[in-house]
Amino acid sequence: MSVDISGIQSDLRAAKLDGWLFYDFRGRDPIAHGILELPPGMRTRRWYYFVPAKGAPRKLVHKIETESLAALPGETLFYAGQEELRKNLGKLLGRAKNLAMQYSPKNAIPYVAMVDAGTIELVRSAGTKVVSSADLVQKYEACWSPAQLESHLAAGAVIDRVVREAFQLAAKNVREKKKFTEYDLKLWILKEFETAGITLENGPDIAVGPHASDPHYGPTPESASPIREGDLLLLDVWGKTKVAGSVYYDITWVGYLGAKVPEKIAKIFGIVREARDKAIELIQSSVAAGKPLEGWQVDKAARKVIEKAGYGKYFFHRTGHNIGQSVHGNGVNMDGLETHDVRHLIPKTCNSIEPGIYLPEFGIRSEVNVYVGEKEARITGAVQKEVLALLA
Repeated sequence: MSVDISGIQSDLRAAKLDGWLFYDFRGRDPIAHGILELPPGMRTRRWYYFVPAKGAPRKLVHKIETESLAALPGETLFYAGQEELRKNLGKLLGRAKNLAMQYSPKNAIPYVAMVDAGTIELVRSAGTKVVSSADLVQKYEACWSPAQLESHLAAGAVIDRVVREAFQLAAKNVREKKKFTEYDLKLWILKEFETAGITLENGPDIAVGPHASDPHYGPTPESASPIREGDLLLLDVWGKTKVAGSVYYDITWVGYLGAKVPEKIAKIFGIVREARDKAIELIQSSVAAGKPLEGWQVDKAARKVIEKAGYGKYFFHRTGHNIGQSVHGNGVNMDGLETHDVRHLIPKTCNSIEPGIYLPEFGIRSEVNVYVGEKEARITGAVQKEVLALLA
């Protein structure tokens, strides 16, 4: 595939921008490499690639790496010394006044803030205004093809089944009073994934009791706790098919190793469920109405429920993240806490919705995936309605 220059230019004109300036030094901006579909090559010096809203793209590369951007269309300018770099950067940009770069004011969205402050200063010294490429990046890094959506659904069917069976296996071992740890259950899930053709970057996260209060706890042979009667068991499981280009499915469910779920656990889950559902309702109603929606607004909808219930200080992560070929993708996150994500939810993207409450004695999170279509948003898998009483 070749980079879609005309598509980028159409998006730039729609955003009323004069161009998009891509810049990299020693691989610091993987977003630029991905969008431009750059093949492997020696790029040890700074390079710039400018896509104007109208006209042909232009390149600026070092004289000892003249072929570093040869795969891309456009005229090439060269530099060796610093003064020549500054002079030809001005020529590269021409009359452009408003440029997009992988930049975020005050690092509000660090996931897209790949360009260093000094380079931003250099570009501004050429008489240009630099704005964030965050929403542009989404279209090229976060939007799924129909085949990718199908890969997500295929992975989801396997993962939903494996999660159900994992809870059943934990309950069986508890009933039979066999020693069975968080790590044992993790290994069982990984074996099931291998058989079913599912792969993952790391994980899954299997946690009982206080371990479930650490949102990124992953059991090791040394850290794993036994799974016993009376434990709350949290399963945060993600994966994708082994087909090239496939995307992730990522869910969290909770169960209780007992015949009846204790009142406090049921209460906390109820609050988390309401927060989850409020966020989903906001996404679905906004998409159906064609109303623009930003990531921080979704986070606010969920967080407001938990704060009103008096547990705000126990919800210390964002409400959700973008999902792509990496489990944490480059699109908008449902986040007004860790960052202030002003990127819009756009069609053909998918996000997790996963509020949680993490008390000292146990933690609860409920996670679903929401795919945004052109006119509707939908949950792509099973939805937990109550804590599973695993010994009932």
